[in-house]
Amino acid sequence: MFDLVFSNQAKRFLKKIDSQTAKRILERIEKLQKEPFPSDVKRVVNRKEKIFRIRIGDYRVQYSVLYDKNILFISEIEKRPRAY
Repeated sequence: MFDLVFSNQAKRFLKKIDSQTAKRILERIEKLQKEPFPSDVKRVVNRKEKIFRIRIGDYRVQYSVLYDKNILFISEIEKRPRAY
């Protein structure tokens, strides 16, 4: 199981959205701790780093997996039109 680390942007986004949506997003992120590459994961193209994204309704969560530190880094959470 990976440790979760959130970027400042991700923390701010979760604080400003409604609690029900935030709970849904956090539940999905907790599943990523156990299985960082579910069947619906996609790699974000045109990035040097290996950044992946999952879709949760109208929201996109971008993250990277740091195997050497055993960390799942949540870099960005955004609504679909602004996600990329």
